[in-house]
Amino acid sequence: MPTRREFLQKSALATAGAFLARTAHSAAMPDRPRVIVLGAGLAGLAAAYALTKEQCELVVLEARNRIGGRVLSHDIDSGKKLTVELGAEWVGNSHERVIALCKEFGLELFNNQFETHLIYKNEYFPQGRWNFSESWNTTYAKLLAGFEHFSDVQKRTLDKMDWWRYLMNNGIAERDLDLRELADSTDFGESIRHVSGYAAMTEYAESSPKNEMDLKIRGGNSRLPEALAAKVGRDRIKLQHKVAAIKQEAKEMTVTCENGASFTGDFVICTLPTFALSKIEWLPALSGEKVEAINALQYCRINKHAVLFNERFWKDEAFDLLTDSNAHYFYHATKSQKSGQGVLISYSVGDKADVLARQNNAYRKRIIVDALRRGFGDLSRRFVRQVNYYWGNDPHSMGAYAIYGKNQWFTLQPILAKPHERVFFAGEHLADWQGFMEGAVVTGEDAARGVLEF
Repeated sequence: MPTRREFLQKSALATAGAFLARTAHSAAMPDRPRVIVLGAGLAGLAAAYALTKEQCELVVLEARNRIGGRVLSHDIDSGKKLTVELGAEWVGNSHERVIALCKEFGLELFNNQFETHLIYKNEYFPQGRWNFSESWNTTYAKLLAGFEHFSDVQKRTLDKMDWWRYLMNNGIAERDLDLRELADSTDFGESIRHVSGYAAMTEYAESSPKNEMDLKIRGGNSRLPEALAAKVGRDRIKLQHKVAAIKQEAKEMTVTCENGASFTGDFVICTLPTFALSKIEWLPALSGEKVEAINALQYCRINKHAVLFNERFWKDEAFDLLTDSNAHYFYHATKSQKSGQGVLISYSVGDKADVLARQNNAYRKRIIVDALRRGFGDLSRRFVRQVNYYWGNDPHSMGAYAIYGKNQWFTLQPILAKPHERVFFAGEHLADWQGFMEGAVVTGEDAARGVLEF
């Protein structure tokens, strides 16, 4: 049976075939089409770069006052020696396109893997001193190995239940379930009660041993969109141009922005998250099923609270920590960056993130100090600086990345990916799994290919 990636490739081929069958007029299109790319995140910039190499005429429209989208590096100390990621964090060892682009642009990737410590029920367990039960480890290994042999019917059935229910149905004990909730919810940005069992299973059965949490770009992940933008040409990227309307006519497409600017072209590549998509006036209108899919797809709530400490009291460069507190998950955000100081990011998800995001730094400091106290004592005097970003309130995405719930992967994803006449869609929400830069790049390049092959 096909993997999730193969399912996407099959869907893309079917869409392309349908397009070729109904576009006899495409021969009238210019050899180098004019393309309007919506969004200067990684998907939009990857699409624009692919088109630039084919000498296409293009413009990139970005609503924010910066490029990068949900890639957001931040210099947290005054000397700009320590950089943390308030957005996308990891490059996986299997992320071929991002790795290839980094090599092309001379960007260094370094190891960003961690060995996890645990605070559970007010007890601290150093890495290597805690684990799931032996019986569950055996069961879980069999479940992952068996997924390779799932039929199409079994996969669709799994998609109709949440990950929590699937684990329960397979006899997981209470403590093991608690730990899976803590660990897996960091991957999906919400409780595992909200995640499709199929989406979760593919995440763990088809990814690298560290679940793609492997590498990071030296100097900050924002160096990749910066490098892409330099290749595309900054003059082609229009910041603070939020799209208001897209009008398709027989010979031309017109994109109008809220600031009154208007752009014409032959094609549009839309890399916007679904919340932004829903705010655009489409002429002709999107299909009813497309609108329903846009409204159905949720994006996860993630709050990243970075704390600069006056020393790295955790000692281990590969330190991360799961907790059953509201601070949820900590990881060393300045790994392999030379300094006496260091940063831990409190990475909270779902309802926890929503609560912490509404508080001030004094409240967040108390939460973090209390969460770490069992393992490291009172750290209140070690705080130097705090920075918070809550993706659940981001005005453009209203979430960090897409999360496919029960019965959504096989139903929503093909609809969301389907072009709308001469509008092609891209973005991490259409990738083989969500929340990684690789997905944005791959779908952006696929959309550019769709334009060129129209």
